[in-house]
Amino acid sequence: MNKRKVLEIKNLKISFTQYDKMFSKKEAVPVDNLSLTVYEGQITAIIGASGSGKSLLTHAVLGILPYNAKVTGEIFYRNEILNYDRQKKLRGKEIVLVPQSISYLDPLMKLGKQILKGSKKPSRVDRLTEIFHNFSLKDEVKEQYPFEMSGGMTRRILISTALIENPKLVLADEPTPGLDLEMATRVMSHFREMAQTGAAVLIITHDIELAVKTCDRIVIFNEGTVIEEASAQEFMDADKLKHPYAKALVEAMPSNGFKRFDL
Repeated sequence: MNKRKVLEIKNLKISFTQYDKMFSKKEAVPVDNLSLTVYEGQITAIIGASGSGKSLLTHAVLGILPYNAKVTGEIFYRNEILNYDRQKKLRGKEIVLVPQSISYLDPLMKLGKQILKGSKKPSRVDRLTEIFHNFSLKDEVKEQYPFEMSGGMTRRILISTALIENPKLVLADEPTPGLDLEMATRVMSHFREMAQTGAAVLIITHDIELAVKTCDRIVIFNEGTVIEEASAQEFMDADKLKHPYAKALVEAMPSNGFKRFDL
């Protein structure tokens, strides 16, 4: 592969110190021995059950894990170690997050100002108008607040925060729930446009069929680590997959007749 590595993760471990009712200290390890590479110009989809560590991975890359988290292993961004100082400098600029939750939006700030980060540059204002048009959002949405949006509209607003930038790495945490198929496909087409400009796009999703149709690579998470990687085309053929869990996912897809696969 001649694509340049944008994000490279080696042996990542994320642990949390916890205390039970008897004040006994214990360690929870939701992510362990995780290695992953994301390339420029590609969309990589991460698929896995809830609680398998998918969102924690993106938070580790951004340096926004809670205070009681301990991270070991190595994270490289464009072949240089991604330490906290670089994370703080790059997040929201070269490295952007499309979050899953509306809690990332300021409830007391108008949406247009939030997305533009206070900028009044005509080029950015025009870019936002274009994004809103593509997402079927009216221009007056810029003057509204998050609580005035429906779930689907909020999802499009969150994606707009990434599209307004010129990022090199996009981390999208469940960007399409609540959207109909047409809008979800349109959203994925915008991620494709970003990839075509050289960005690396990492998408967390439960929508396997949409991922297979729109992404380049599929990565399967289970119990906090990567168990399978394949091109989108190869992923549809269970015989080409190695791990039983990945095979089971493919066999259970609607296009395969919801076949049962005994693990």
